Amino acid sequence: QVQLVESGGGSVQAGGSLRLSCAASGDTSKTGCMGWFRQTPGKEREGVAAITRDMTTYYADSVKGRFTISQDNAKNTVFLQMNSLKPEDTAAYYCAAGRWVADHLGQYEYNYWGQGTQVTVSS
Repeated sequence: QVQLVESGGGSVQAGGSLRLSCAASGDTSKTGCMGWFRQTPGKEREGVAAITRDMTTYYADSVKGRFTISQDNAKNTVFLQMNSLKPEDTAAYYCAAGRWVADHLGQYEYNYWGQGTQVTVSS
């Protein structure tokens, strides 16, 4: 089993920045790929960014150039640096982990999920 704990959400004005963290514990051999997803009420969970153990990164078009995913393998922690935030980035953000993931921004291959952290961007 893998446990994921997110932190760093909050409220910010448009144009501001936030940094999310996700600490993984347990059987971290099952965290070959780590991803960040977001969800707003009534909408499907959307892949935002993902990173593999070899540091390959993937981004949704909507966040390219504004968000950066990184990881500290020694600390089993993944980060999402979010800059130039827009009101449409407002959502609950979830960290996810999967051992073997082919569709890196698709939610269905991720086996483990954090509890989520809220990000609210005001205009």
